[in-house]
Amino acid sequence: MEIPHFSQLVFKKAKKRPNMNIVFYRDNSLAKWIGLTWKEVADKVMSLASAYVRLGIKEEDKIAICSQNKPQGFIVDFANYANRVVSVPMYATASASQMEYIVNDAQVSMIFVGDQQQYDNVLTFIDKTPSLKKIVVFEESVDLRGHELATYFSKIMELGNDEKDIKVVKTRQKAAKEDDLAILMYTSGTTGNSKGVMITHSNLLEAMRIHDIKLTQIEKKERSLAFLPLSHIFERAWCYFCLFKELKVYLVEDPKNIQQALREVRPHYMTNVPRFWEKVSIGINEKIAAMTPFKRAMVTWAMAVGESYNIDYLRLDKRPPFKLKLSYKFADKFIFGLVKKTVGVENGKMFPVAGAYMDSNLIKFFRCMGIPITFGYGLTETCATVSCFDYKGYKIGTVGSIMSDIQVKIGEDDEILVKGKTITPGYYNLPEVNAEAFIDGWFRTGDSGKIDEDGHLVIVDRIKDLFKTSNGKYIAPQQIETKLNMDPYIAQIVVIGDSRNFVTAIIVPELEALKEFASDHNIMYDNLDELFENQKVQKLYSERIETAQKDMANFEKVKKFRLIKKCFTVESGEMTLTLKLRRAVILHNYKELIDEMYDVPKNNILGV
Repeated sequence: MEIPHFSQLVFKKAKKRPNMNIVFYRDNSLAKWIGLTWKEVADKVMSLASAYVRLGIKEEDKIAICSQNKPQGFIVDFANYANRVVSVPMYATASASQMEYIVNDAQVSMIFVGDQQQYDNVLTFIDKTPSLKKIVVFEESVDLRGHELATYFSKIMELGNDEKDIKVVKTRQKAAKEDDLAILMYTSGTTGNSKGVMITHSNLLEAMRIHDIKLTQIEKKERSLAFLPLSHIFERAWCYFCLFKELKVYLVEDPKNIQQALREVRPHYMTNVPRFWEKVSIGINEKIAAMTPFKRAMVTWAMAVGESYNIDYLRLDKRPPFKLKLSYKFADKFIFGLVKKTVGVENGKMFPVAGAYMDSNLIKFFRCMGIPITFGYGLTETCATVSCFDYKGYKIGTVGSIMSDIQVKIGEDDEILVKGKTITPGYYNLPEVNAEAFIDGWFRTGDSGKIDEDGHLVIVDRIKDLFKTSNGKYIAPQQIETKLNMDPYIAQIVVIGDSRNFVTAIIVPELEALKEFASDHNIMYDNLDELFENQKVQKLYSERIETAQKDMANFEKVKKFRLIKKCFTVESGEMTLTLKLRRAVILHNYKELIDEMYDVPKNNILGV
């Protein structure tokens, strides 16, 4: 299949299938999903692209998008590509300081924002970003507060469609090259500020090509639900692939509405992070636990049948015996089918999952029920997928087989090294970092792993200190710890959150300062445990942590903490000789305390 350059993609699709609805959004006032046809999308893209010319936007300019998932985001992207302009996506939840850094680092000339909070964030730093010439707001309800650089998306669109400007856009489209920079996607580093990952059009086109080779069962007009933010390379690359393959893309603007969206759309596809499926499994297990003994026994029987049918036979491309086939049909109709319909995933053909560690038992749990979890591995720097499950022969406990024409080898310290046409040419304006990131043309992922005897990739551990929550958000713990360690009431702190759904911390208080606080506030105590548990003390730390985190994104913030009496020391093995925290040792030593903060249940139904 021909893969058009992204400067041309929507226009070629519109010429071929003008009246096909392709992008959907939910109109909450009408309580229904509204579709945009290829022609409508292409017309809007050209209107905006030609408006850029009127506004003086030049080739290679940087235009940022900080918004929830909206159709306007796609319009901006493809208008950028039509003008050989670079998209700079930001998380909708990014703090003002994070936005300011990206705008200045990338020299962004125009920024599109969705809501009031994002707009107000821009106003806090607009005087410190000389490159920024225009703020464009998607939602008409946003108060622009009279700022001279601000306008609404609808007003910008009115500037488009002048014939001279359209001619300039078409000239730029013809000049577009595969090695043009398409996206600058900023990702958190272990220390310092975030880095702009350069993603070229050749990276995107290659990603489309190798996914087309791998995913042979995708059919036109099937439905994909976009739940993850489009600022995430996983969702962004997947949605581009859906557009290329002519799947209908349903955009979930508010992640809190995912359950409603699932039941209304009943998608064939949906990318997600492990945390979503963890929550689904918790809900299922709670219902199972409330069943009568007989019904629980039926579920146990059904799971055994599902494992035999889906894992032992279909996974290995073997024909199930007639009796097993009959048993599974019964189990699927009266047990699994009811669960899938309740969640809204009964039409599922493939649910790609990546972004964090996913427990093998959880994958098996859903696969036994016929819910096609497709686990994979990738990074922003690899334009998403490096490996993922195949339709048949996938191995639970791995992150799947390696994509076509992607090379993977294991380097020193078992580091996973990757080479291929989807790999970033490097980080924006960071030559020293680039020198460290590549070795003999191989990209260093910072993850350790191995390739098994069947060519499936296994992730063993992270070499980098950077970790991800189970929601797929990158967290740089040292940055958080450094900020909080500046507080006079904190002697030591370790931040936790790898593959968890939020960030927590273990804190060693600065005892003299805390005791002085207790004296000033007439807090009586017999021992340190009583002091630590005092409501005034808890409030003190909560407020100081919140104040220290005011410029951080919500997903980075410490949500819970525990105070401990013992310091982390070299002698205990919790610190190195250079006084760096040994996280693995601390996590082991305080496992019970950490599990308590995450309300980890002692028993799970069916081992999930």
